[in-house]
Amino acid sequence: MTRPRPLVPRPDPADAIGVVGEFGLIARVLARSGSARVAEVGPGDDAAVLRAPDGRVVACTDVLVEGRHFRRDWSSAEDVGHKAAAANLADVAAMGAVPTALLVGLACPADTPAVWLEGVADGMAAECAPFGAAVVGGDTVASAPDSSSVVLSVTALGDLGGRAPVRRDGARPGDVVAVAGRLGWSACGLAVLRRGFRAPAAAIAAHRRPTPPYAAGPAAADAGATSMCDTSDGLLADAGHLAADSGVGIDLDRATLAAFVTGPLPQVAAALGGDPLGWVLTGGEDHALVATFPPTAALPEGWTVIGRVHDDASGVEVDGVPAAQVAADLGEGAGHVHFG
Repeated sequence: MTRPRPLVPRPDPADAIGVVGEFGLIARVLARSGSARVAEVGPGDDAAVLRAPDGRVVACTDVLVEGRHFRRDWSSAEDVGHKAAAANLADVAAMGAVPTALLVGLACPADTPAVWLEGVADGMAAECAPFGAAVVGGDTVASAPDSSSVVLSVTALGDLGGRAPVRRDGARPGDVVAVAGRLGWSACGLAVLRRGFRAPAAAIAAHRRPTPPYAAGPAAADAGATSMCDTSDGLLADAGHLAADSGVGIDLDRATLAAFVTGPLPQVAAALGGDPLGWVLTGGEDHALVATFPPTAALPEGWTVIGRVHDDASGVEVDGVPAAQVAADLGEGAGHVHFG
């Protein structure tokens, strides 16, 4: 493992937002943001005007706070942009929709470098580009005088393309539980960063820029998924949302989940003295998707069955053991809890 090098460039006072100004900043950011395929009126007016081909709009919002969701000494500006976009675009995919646009609210100190925010815009644009989506508007404001933190509030919009939305409350006894995407990689990278290292590179990259399986969401909807959500808070916690909202129990198969201990997870766990299965079960921010399907459904490519739904509304278990106990045995909490 190698010691870190600073990611924050030396500040240029002439490039601070307080000098560049609000509209100068907006012009620089929008020049890097691309254009949304569905936009009739893009950024620059009082509001954007977007086409909604399906007649319905999927909408979600996430807030990222510096020091809690990202650190500028751990992640580049582009990393932060990718991560902020991905956290929202994954929620759109989890409804079975395709992303179309982002709205971004920014609060930051006046001495924040404008070039850093250009990097955030580059990251967001790159994350949105495969869908023909882009930032179509938002707002900027100076943070409180005693605050040195950057806050990003991102709203994502999406189109269902004629599909029924896949909600959290549709799981039925007898359904299979399946996952698409990686589990535990972001938590592994976070564990490395917290100990002052910047390698293995694959673990750090997974934390800085999650790679949600966006196409798996619409594909699951087309295949008849009965419930779905993204795993932003960890597999146990988010499978728990499906179980609670559907009034069912979910039993996950430990042996199958152990197969997700791949890539850098075994190496890092061995170096740090932990059990990598803990990251798979409780680590959030990979933004994998977890869903339930009828037992006769043909699962789309990229989905792996990891458990079953039963009619005992007992929450989530792993091989019959309650999730909280499994997490505690692995030395982990049961997942991320805001204000916890």
